[in-house]
Amino acid sequence: MAAEQAYINHAYVCLEAARARAVKLRSMVEVGRGGTTQARYERDVIEEQVAGRLSQLELGSSSLIFGRIDTVDDEPFHIGRLAVADERQEPVVVDWRAPIAEGFYRATGRDSMGLVRRRHFVSRGQHLIDMEDELFDLDRLDDTYQGHGALIAALEQNRDGQLRDIVATIQGEQDEIIRDDLKGVVIVQGGPGTGKTVVALHRAAYLLYTFRFPLEGQGVLLLGPNRLFLRYIERVLPSLGEAGVHLLVLADLLTEMFPGTLVRLADAPAQAAIKGNISMVEVVKRAIRDRERRLRDEVVVPYGVTSLRVTIEQSARIVAEAKRRFRHHNRARRFVEAEFFQALAGSHRSRPDAGVVRDRLRSHATVREALEWMWPILTPHELLRDLYGSRALLRSALSSGLPSGDLDHGVSVMRRERGDYEVDYVWSDADVPVLDEAHSILGSPPHRRDVEEIRTYGHIVVDEAQDHSPMALRMLARRSLNGSFTIVGDIAQATAPGAADDWDDVLGHLPLGSRQPRVRPLSLSYRIPAPNLRVALRVLEAAAPHISPPTAVRAKGEAPRFVATETYRIADKVAQLVQQESAVLDGGSVAVIVPESLIDDVDDALSDAGIEFGRARNESRNATGQLHPQVALVPVTLVKGLELDGSIVVEPSRIVDEEPQGLRALYVALTRSTKRLVVVYSEGLPDSMT
Repeated sequence: MAAEQAYINHAYVCLEAARARAVKLRSMVEVGRGGTTQARYERDVIEEQVAGRLSQLELGSSSLIFGRIDTVDDEPFHIGRLAVADERQEPVVVDWRAPIAEGFYRATGRDSMGLVRRRHFVSRGQHLIDMEDELFDLDRLDDTYQGHGALIAALEQNRDGQLRDIVATIQGEQDEIIRDDLKGVVIVQGGPGTGKTVVALHRAAYLLYTFRFPLEGQGVLLLGPNRLFLRYIERVLPSLGEAGVHLLVLADLLTEMFPGTLVRLADAPAQAAIKGNISMVEVVKRAIRDRERRLRDEVVVPYGVTSLRVTIEQSARIVAEAKRRFRHHNRARRFVEAEFFQALAGSHRSRPDAGVVRDRLRSHATVREALEWMWPILTPHELLRDLYGSRALLRSALSSGLPSGDLDHGVSVMRRERGDYEVDYVWSDADVPVLDEAHSILGSPPHRRDVEEIRTYGHIVVDEAQDHSPMALRMLARRSLNGSFTIVGDIAQATAPGAADDWDDVLGHLPLGSRQPRVRPLSLSYRIPAPNLRVALRVLEAAAPHISPPTAVRAKGEAPRFVATETYRIADKVAQLVQQESAVLDGGSVAVIVPESLIDDVDDALSDAGIEFGRARNESRNATGQLHPQVALVPVTLVKGLELDGSIVVEPSRIVDEEPQGLRALYVALTRSTKRLVVVYSEGLPDSMT
């Protein structure tokens, strides 16, 4: 212990020296008054590199070193969050992503990978608290998972409302996924508590380390299901020395191109199902075709002492030729204008120059009205706002995507008021991929420099991918530079309207290229104690009997509590249970998971009881809030992906009744706790829980 503590102290001295060297670089390019443009450019480049390096070297309260491996050549390597060298550039700490560190995560009794010993450190910052050694002996060791004591100790720690990295306790099956190749599509299928999200985050950090060029320039995107989830995971990558991953939700990909788009409308399940269906591709195309029209009447425009005209037949030929020539609607507008003025000029016996006619008549009200009728310049927002606001346009567009028997229902579901101003129009999450699809067909309007082009990424990580609609997946496919994806999720937790039944449903909408997708299952549930998991798996059997259930690593744990009460007392009973569970967990976090219909009642009861808590919301992009570290009131729609020490699941029968995939939503709610689970109900329990 004393020798290892001395080594850790030396590593921290070397880390501080590395920070000092990085800061010293700033003095290399000092630019005084009158400095050259080249000198100022070099200063900015150096400053950016120094800031990036200092960000990588910032550990916060995390420990620098968490383990050591000794090889058969009697050579020790200390494994840590980032690489550190001494003044002679000899390695003091090996980055956990380096090839030599693989044995720390994957070596087993059957395959020692050239190791004779693996040592796990238990530290608090720079201070070493304990150690655990594994000597590789085939007769004494199993090959299921490593670092038993270190792993269990990490799992037993109290949560604080933020996800932690697992870099010190990555298990073999997780490490294989993290270090999988960059090319192609990797699907990570894992049940609750198997570490899908942290594996995805560690994989993003590993890929940036291993493929720094080209990924640093191309970019890595991690797409989360909602903003609450992004705030929950936001500390993990910086703790691993990587701050260059873009953490976004789907709406951010659109607002990058169209700033000011308001995405905060809640869609009804029926609306979300229609908007997410792949048939919306044809609906959008039809909606655009409906705006590419021949004239209703011949256009006659005064021109000096005579008149110029464009016939209905001429307008039909112009529109047909524009459709044939151009892939993007807006790019054809100049062609339509040119042909329109050519037709006007051709109607005069003296055949005036079309450019002269254009200059004289382009502002004429009749000409402008005719061009807007034949081929209007459209933004995605204008197209869909007009579409949703007109029953006639909806009926025409939906007829290409819905059976005739569903057409009336589809029109009534999708219809909404157009409103007076586009800037005030509010969109839903399900509208985002439809707007993006429209943009991909319309193209950018001429002379509109405020519309950015689609940003692409060298690798895209999609968490909770099972809930993304086909339209959302198409939107993501357009952001991929080369078809490199990590798709993370659990089909059993698919709760969105029209969610995927298997991974083939997801893969069908992604650019797969020539390489076959790799499915990497995670079978061990590290987070959930076996007694809690048994209750959840009964619900899983009813919700998705074809899904292989995970196996609990932690065989022991507190038995779940089932508390019955009267309907009028349910909210007050929840407040009472929160106080009890908080006392038992002694500083641990508690989530109160409720159906949407009860969230206000429970909010009032917790406030009346004087309990300090936070109400989880899917807030705007600039919101600074996060999950409350002690007591969080969370609607069941936002709880996916979160983990807490204790959870109180309220009215499971109502969760089943209110959610589109009710049993799967209940399965999600029952699998959030690392320690204690309480189910409180007044309306009876679902059959799978009785």
